[in-house]
Amino acid sequence: MVKIGLQIRATLENIDEIKTNHPNYSFFFKLKCSNCGEQSEKWHDLTENEKQHENSRNPNGFNFFMKCKLCSRENSIDIIEGTNDAYTADDSGKFKVVVCLDCRGVEPVDFSPKAGWLVKAADNGQAFEDVDLSEDDWVEYDNKNKVSIGIYEFESNFIKLKK
Repeated sequence: MVKIGLQIRATLENIDEIKTNHPNYSFFFKLKCSNCGEQSEKWHDLTENEKQHENSRNPNGFNFFMKCKLCSRENSIDIIEGTNDAYTADDSGKFKVVVCLDCRGVEPVDFSPKAGWLVKAADNGQAFEDVDLSEDDWVEYDNKNKVSIGIYEFESNFIKLKK
């Protein structure tokens, strides 16, 4: 079992925080089998409030379960409950872990933020739902405070966490 943290970094303009629509947000990852190194070309989605039970030896299921096409190893990933965190104005420009994953036999190698983000403008400004960050930049206008707001240079990476 390997615990991996998904880190994000972005420059925020007139935004207090961005966060996922937890626990309903679908994280999209490209994955690599830890056994044989086979890397997927397609995106796999994981949602904390959804469990897969088919072919799983775990009676509680997993957030994601797959059998490697190359080596036939059974692999799973669970989003660790209570690890979803917001990215705030104080974090702007720095990497921060926003969710932790319990990976067994497979590790994420790429993340696509896609839609489903919640954005809260600064100074009790307007809230935006289902924001799509797949273009790495997002710009909008806060009608409440009459200012432009934006998320720029969105990046992500993964770090192994200590147990």
